[in-house]
Amino acid sequence: MKQFNVPHFYRSNLISTIKNFRKKADKLKKDFSPTLLDFGPLQIYLARHFGFCYGVENAIEIAFETIAANSGKRIFLLSEMIHNPQVNEDLKAAGVEFLQDNLGNQLIPFETLTPNDIVLIPAFGTTLAIEKILHEKGIVTEHYNTTCPFVEKVWNRSEQIAEKGYTIVIHGKPKHEETRATFSHAAAHTATVIVNDMAEAVLLGEFITGQKPPETFYETFKGQYSEGFDVSKHLQKIGVVNQTTQLATDTQAIADYLKQVMVKHYQLTENNIGERFADTRDTLCYATNDNQTAVTGMLNTPADVAIVIGGYKSSNTSHLVELCEKRLPTYFIGGADKIINENTIIHCNWETKEIQTISNFLPNKNPLKILVTSGASCPDSIVEAVITKLHGFFPEAATMEAIMQQFQS
Repeated sequence: MKQFNVPHFYRSNLISTIKNFRKKADKLKKDFSPTLLDFGPLQIYLARHFGFCYGVENAIEIAFETIAANSGKRIFLLSEMIHNPQVNEDLKAAGVEFLQDNLGNQLIPFETLTPNDIVLIPAFGTTLAIEKILHEKGIVTEHYNTTCPFVEKVWNRSEQIAEKGYTIVIHGKPKHEETRATFSHAAAHTATVIVNDMAEAVLLGEFITGQKPPETFYETFKGQYSEGFDVSKHLQKIGVVNQTTQLATDTQAIADYLKQVMVKHYQLTENNIGERFADTRDTLCYATNDNQTAVTGMLNTPADVAIVIGGYKSSNTSHLVELCEKRLPTYFIGGADKIINENTIIHCNWETKEIQTISNFLPNKNPLKILVTSGASCPDSIVEAVITKLHGFFPEAATMEAIMQQFQS
């Protein structure tokens, strides 16, 4: 896989050493057990896969190379590059301005742009309507498009099945940048509808089977269907694609459910299911899948608490927290500064985004066992800083240097 030129301040010698050690020992990525950092009184179990994915590293490389090569030019981002506050603040500090917030609200009017300006497309991609606005203003985006290749894969697969007459069902958060972009690209080719979760998939199934009157569809899925959507016609042949940062198991469950609805309603067999339902399992993002599977593997290890690190707006990170919370006390933090001391941590509720101050978050155990992972947009340097902060609470612990030596070969 391509190696990216990511700024050194996002890297970590400790984490890189561990990742390289695991990669050499498990080239086929079949071992999803965590990596033990045994400091003695503190035992940290690092997830097998975590941190920057291919799409994020690609986006960061393009962004910083664009800044370096265009001194004196105005450089804009359509919205947040990725959902990591440190990376976005670093870009702002380098002079990049944001045109929109992550919900699509305008911060700087497009009317103020000129053909000499540079506009970076974020890793989530953007809508065809915004691309059209930029091109009409004479702004070249091809060299500054950081859209994740795996997001583009979803767009391409949507177009392929659209050509065969399928309606696209997108599993995603309707307001998320990536979902808005995927919706735009899919709707340009065929009827498209967004389902947020299994509950909405069940509702959609009831419109497929006629259990719900067609006219109520438009209120139930308000703002989530393409122009001209005809319930009586456009739910007869469907394919499910996803927002790549959703839980892979959730997307697969929704696809499986809707597939069975079609099978039962149209009395299909395995031989002719393709007439009504497209196989789109190849749209699941490898990095999202690996990180989630690694968390599942990590959770097989008995531990006292879990710490998940990443941006609070990050969908993929939130789902890692969701998985961990089902098994043990879990804290969602943006970085080491959220660990105030050995007694207090600042935690973000992944569902409500409420920030909570929690006391006595570390149990009085010896050894204390902590599971650690991070989202796909979280720099390894932040993960190392969290480990260093926790390590500092145990003066008698083995040194960081001693631990790193165990993974050098």
